[in-house]
Amino acid sequence: MSALLLGVGIGLSALFGAPLFVILGLVALLAFAAADISAASVAIDMFRIAEEPMLIAIPLFTFAGYLFAESGTPRRIVRVSDSLLGWFPGGLGVVALLGCALFTAFTGASGVTIIAMGGLLLPALLKNGYPERFSLGLLTTSGSLGLLFPPSLPIILYAYIASVSVDQMFVAGLLPGMLLIVLLSAYARGVAKRAGIRRKRVSWREVWPSLKDAAWEIPLPFIVLGGIYGGVLKIVEAASITACYALVVEVFIYRDIPFRKLGDIVKESMILVGGILVILSAALGLTNYLVDAEVPMKILAWIQQYVTSKLMFLLLLNVFLLVVGCLMDIFSALIVVVPLIVPVAVGYDVNLVHLGIIFLTNLEIGYSTPPVGLNLFISSFRFQRPVIQVYRASLPFLGILVLALVIITYFPALSLWLVNLFGVK
Repeated sequence: MSALLLGVGIGLSALFGAPLFVILGLVALLAFAAADISAASVAIDMFRIAEEPMLIAIPLFTFAGYLFAESGTPRRIVRVSDSLLGWFPGGLGVVALLGCALFTAFTGASGVTIIAMGGLLLPALLKNGYPERFSLGLLTTSGSLGLLFPPSLPIILYAYIASVSVDQMFVAGLLPGMLLIVLLSAYARGVAKRAGIRRKRVSWREVWPSLKDAAWEIPLPFIVLGGIYGGVLKIVEAASITACYALVVEVFIYRDIPFRKLGDIVKESMILVGGILVILSAALGLTNYLVDAEVPMKILAWIQQYVTSKLMFLLLLNVFLLVVGCLMDIFSALIVVVPLIVPVAVGYDVNLVHLGIIFLTNLEIGYSTPPVGLNLFISSFRFQRPVIQVYRASLPFLGILVLALVIITYFPALSLWLVNLFGVK
């Protein structure tokens, strides 16, 4: 009876907005108590997180991303991209897609991208003749476009939770991420053509100054990714180099960030990291109980009674993850759902690297899925537009992203080809 009352209390706490880590921790304690296991087991499982050196990469990459967000990096990215790609039909739309994808890959936070890049790109798109609805939808959905590209934090987190190689995940996300950008770029080109937007001539007078302006930031992706894929750098080393490089470049070379502001940036970035890690540590305790109780195996046995086809399982998985993606932030969804889904997916012979790309693509789309996708509300606030208007603007882009999701889901070679080609371990 007391366990029932405690369960009801936890449910009410969740409904009234109790933090997720509190709910997970309480559920873990209740589950272990019901099994007559000491609460010390929960604490031991929670503190296992301190033994994982790979997780050091998360605060380092996050700090670097926040430095870029607070500096002139968004302006320089847009300028150099526009000077190089403005000649392409729909060039500014493609610039917006690439710029947002690159920025999100390093910050790992969709909302940061919309806030940092949106103020630059929306006026530029409107000034160049792009329809307002298209521009609004483009920037709303592009806010989460880079989550499949390294060194995205969700990739690192999935690799840790699912116990797969982060290097494999980094490589696996490249082609699916490029597919999303290509399909959206094709749509941007069609809109530009219908709107009668003229191509911009390549001006070397603009190309050289823009490259010179971003000369210190352009090499970073090549240094980090080249080091990882070349086997020179481990993930933690790459994160350390990224953080140090961002600090030196933005504070000492460009001087975009004064010393007095560094404390605030550290505080804001570590709040995000702290939230991720405290949820993860609480979830570890619950996950250990679920594994001991064979809950994932019971879920698999129940599902297999009704779903015998791998293709149907993937379809239902996508529907489920789209709902999860628009109800939960990506970090909470990864921490809570992945431990339950992975054993079930293995039962249907789904490659875990491929599963990770499917998972992240769904959550990326979920950010912009009505009625409660997080990007929709951030965009409404940032651009001062009614949220219903943002809903309508995002629908064509969601259709394209869902098409890409279908391709990614049912053509696993798109995710695994490069992994197998280069023999990434």
